[in-house]
Amino acid sequence: MNTLFDKIWDKHVVQIVDDGPSQLYIDRLYCHEVTSPQAFEGLRERGLECFRPSQIVCMPDHNTPTHDQDKPIEDPIGRKQIETLDRNCEEFGLKEFKMNTKDNGIIHVIGPEKGLSLPGMTIVCGDSHTSTHGAVGAVAFGIGTSEVEMVMASQCILQQKPKSMRININGKLPKGVVAKDVALYLMAKLTTSGATGYFVEYSGDVVRNMSMEGRLTLCNLSIEMGARGGFVAPDETTFAYLKDREYAPKGEDWEKAVAYWKTLKSGDDAVFDKEINFEGADIEPRITYGTNPGMGIGITEKIPSLEEIPASGRASFEKSLNYMGLKPDESLLGHPIDYVFLGACTNGRIEDFRAFAQIVKGKHKADNVTAWLVPGSWLVDKQIREEKIDKILVDAGFEIRQPGCSACLAMNDDKIPAGKYSVSTSNRNFEGRQGPGARTILASPLVAAASAITGVVSDPRAFL
Repeated sequence: MNTLFDKIWDKHVVQIVDDGPSQLYIDRLYCHEVTSPQAFEGLRERGLECFRPSQIVCMPDHNTPTHDQDKPIEDPIGRKQIETLDRNCEEFGLKEFKMNTKDNGIIHVIGPEKGLSLPGMTIVCGDSHTSTHGAVGAVAFGIGTSEVEMVMASQCILQQKPKSMRININGKLPKGVVAKDVALYLMAKLTTSGATGYFVEYSGDVVRNMSMEGRLTLCNLSIEMGARGGFVAPDETTFAYLKDREYAPKGEDWEKAVAYWKTLKSGDDAVFDKEINFEGADIEPRITYGTNPGMGIGITEKIPSLEEIPASGRASFEKSLNYMGLKPDESLLGHPIDYVFLGACTNGRIEDFRAFAQIVKGKHKADNVTAWLVPGSWLVDKQIREEKIDKILVDAGFEIRQPGCSACLAMNDDKIPAGKYSVSTSNRNFEGRQGPGARTILASPLVAAASAITGVVSDPRAFL
């Protein structure tokens, strides 16, 4: 019996090249301003148009400033990239959710919330965190700029079929543990290369009981384990989330779609190339201490000692700790911080803002902390205000910024200064990722909130 991954993949294969890749049909291409200019230029040089423009959606997000979006963009590079995307979309007749409109935000937040990403689809974007869309039950993965051009020109892509892996997370999560902690736990256990060459299906009680926002966070981080992508089989949670979304099927089409989506699951006798089991009860709130997302610990644990690291990895381990200004066998609890960032395609959804507000309600931001709270879309911003979360946050000394990728990566104004510590809900803690010399501690919205009000790395369970 085929796995769900096989079912979706095989249904989209146009042809298979002997001893080579599959020609795979793509249902949805997302484009942002950073990885698309050369693709458009390639089409121009070859005198080609987009083959199926209705299946392409574009949006600026990486370079978008999170303040004064109604004014000209100050950064010349960011401004040029966004203006170039605007011109390309106009010339090639593509749907674009422009900056400073109600439809704008981060592409990986907008796709699911508008019902553009649907179960059973193949979805690509010139961005590694395209795996986020797998949460709706789609096969979604990042591609390179030359491949973006290939999909624009033909609505197909040449890809080697990855192997399949199922990760089962069983039981229940303890208090204060959320999807971000699950993802950071998996990365630490499997390492940043442990799922290389695989497409991961997430399963088990913990995943079944996750909200769609939680699943979107989990799938978003699949790439950080080396996986080609990750997804969750669609179920009633998926259908409830997608129903009545702007671009989701309506009426009779909805009933037909759901009937088909209910068939999208791995059979009881499906055979995976690899299957791994974890227990939810083993996971506590987590933080990273190093310069890749797999260098993480439970919040009450200490950084590993040098002896615990295999000899082959000690040089990079020490280099990483030197960059972070930390020592082996050190606890991070109580470590002073300078910045807190809530947002990104990892944790910029309404559930993340609810969680953050739950901790800071009635308290106040620490004076030594600069906090950037950035919704993933204007719809999330609207929900924050409708639910009066903005009042809780403002009363606690926080400011809500305008939607965009923000401090996830140093491509806009929101950069962490060199040497400063940032507790961040984003997806990567590489050297310089949040700004040259910035020191990033990845964490959940709950850990970020607890740390924001204490001014030091803090365990959120003390505030729940």
